[in-house]
Order: sequence, then C-alpha cells, then structure tokens
Amino acid sequence: MITHLPSYEGVLDAARQIDGVAVRTPLIESPALNAAVGGRVLMKAETLQRAGAFKFRGAYNRISRLTAEEKARGVVAFSSGNHAQGVAAAAALVGAPAVIVMPSDSPRVKVDGVIGFGGEVRMYDRWRESREAVGAALAAERGAVLVPPFDDPFVIEGQGTVALEMLDQAGAPLDQLLCGASGGGLMAGINLVMAERSPSTAVVVVEPDAFDDTARSLAAGERQGHPQGAPSICDALMAPMPGELTWPINRRLAGGVTVSDGEVAEAMRFAFRHLKLVIEPGGAVSLAALLAGKVETKGRTTAIVLSGGNVDPALYAQIIEGRFAG
Repeated sequence: MITHLPSYEGVLDAARQIDGVAVRTPLIESPALNAAVGGRVLMKAETLQRAGAFKFRGAYNRISRLTAEEKARGVVAFSSGNHAQGVAAAAALVGAPAVIVMPSDSPRVKVDGVIGFGGEVRMYDRWRESREAVGAALAAERGAVLVPPFDDPFVIEGQGTVALEMLDQAGAPLDQLLCGASGGGLMAGINLVMAERSPSTAVVVVEPDAFDDTARSLAAGERQGHPQGAPSICDALMAPMPGELTWPINRRLAGGVTVSDGEVAEAMRFAFRHLKLVIEPGGAVSLAALLAGKVETKGRTTAIVLSGGNVDPALYAQIIEGRFAG
C-alpha cells in the first residue's frame, strides 16, 4: 500500500529510523584504482552492510514501522536474493515471520542466507511466472504485509540513506556518481538526496547489456522494458522494467551505460586482487563501467556504490581463477 510519495524529507526520517541498526558502511579509496582510471574514485562498500547488501536499509525502514498486529501476521517479499535476505534479517529483528518468493535460479548462497535469518522460501520460475502475482497471492492467503523490492516509499527512502552517508563521508564535491539499477529503488533514493544536496553531481545508471531497461526508458522518455534474452551473471539486476514509483524520480538521471558479463567478471577480479573486496556481479557493475572506460574519469572525482557481496562461491571461484570470461 502506497502511504506517501518518496521524498528527501523521508530519506532523512529513514536515516533516523535505521540509525544504530543498519551499518554505516565505509567510503573507501584505492590508489591502485585511482591510477587505473586516472581520477579519484570513492567507493561505498555496501558489501559490508547487514545481510551483505544495501537492501537491508530499505527493508528495515519499512518493516520496523509495522504495527504489533502486522508483525504477528508477518511479511511477504519477492526477490532474486538481496532484498530477500534484507527482509528476512529485518523481520527477524522485529520478531515477524517472513516468506520470500525467490526465482528457482537464485544463487544458493542467497537462498541459504534467507533461511539462515529464519525466512521461509517459496521458489518460482522467473521466465514463466509473475513474482508479483505469486507474492500477492501469498500475502492475501496469510494476511501478511507485502514488502516490494523497490516500489514502496519507505523502501526507496531507506535506500537513499546510502547517498546521505556518501556525501557526509566524501568531504569534497562529487563530479559524478555511478550506481547499478534493477527496479531502481536504490537509484531513486540516491536521486532524491542528490537533487537536494548535490544537484551538480551527474548521476549515471549502470546496467547489464541485456537488461538495460532504465537506459531505454531514459532514451524514450517513458518506462520501457528490455527484450527477454539470455540470463546475466548479474542476477540482482534482472528486473523487466523500472518501477512505477522509481521511474518518475529517476528521470533526472544524467545518462546510462551498460556492461558485459565479461567486463563485470574483470571488475570482480580487480576488486579481489587490488581492493581485497568480495563483490557479487550485480554489485560490481559500476566498477566495471569505470575499468572499461564507459564514463570519463580523468581529472574527476567519481563515487560508485558497491551494492552487494552475496556471490555464489562456485561462480566466484571461476571468475577469480580466470575460468569465466563472459
């Protein structure tokens, strides 16, 4: 249920709501990366967030506001993995049962993460079934509260706290900010903050080559989907089109670029070797765009969000050992 439109004031309220519960993740800098791209890069390490991704912020901002009666009935969410874990973790903290609808091809590490937080998993076929329909039916059956991955004002505002922290930690103007997008919840939260606090910063979306719905929407001036094609290793970034709530906010984006699976794999290898960070494919797209020269970085200060670190161990081993080229 939409209670209000997402706003900058809502992001400030979300920061108060999650304070002391969500991790204030570091904004880090690497001489090796700066040298590689010829500019200054500041990386927000949301890989270190609770449940291993930024998604906990929005999930907790929404779920911590449930009434006692709503907590007793529980929550339902649908997600490829990171929102799933964020919801399960947040629900456990407030004492609410959680059922998560996940695609059958979800990385096992993400499924195990949900179960580890006490969540119940229901699988679906992402190519033949609608996760929205499955989630809505489950919520109706149980009388539970549906917590969408991006089209919820409290979720969007919770994700926007990433940008609040980045600006506070940077201590200097940002020329551009790059972030990956699926349905656009994180990007919308970031845009709410940047429009208010740093309007001169160019905000650029990064997507997998075959899942460029936000870039297509920007070019068309209206919400667009992408053709159904081959799956990407970026399982966290495979939403079919921008959200109804997120798109009007994200229309202010300065532009969009795409990266291949091979470029993402190279970024993950770079992070392992030079940054000493484990980043999942969807969380590495912004770094991939920098390393592949998709945006101008020379002489500029660029901020990027490393949005998650929940990668399947077998896939990660293939990538790090150079056995996956994309």
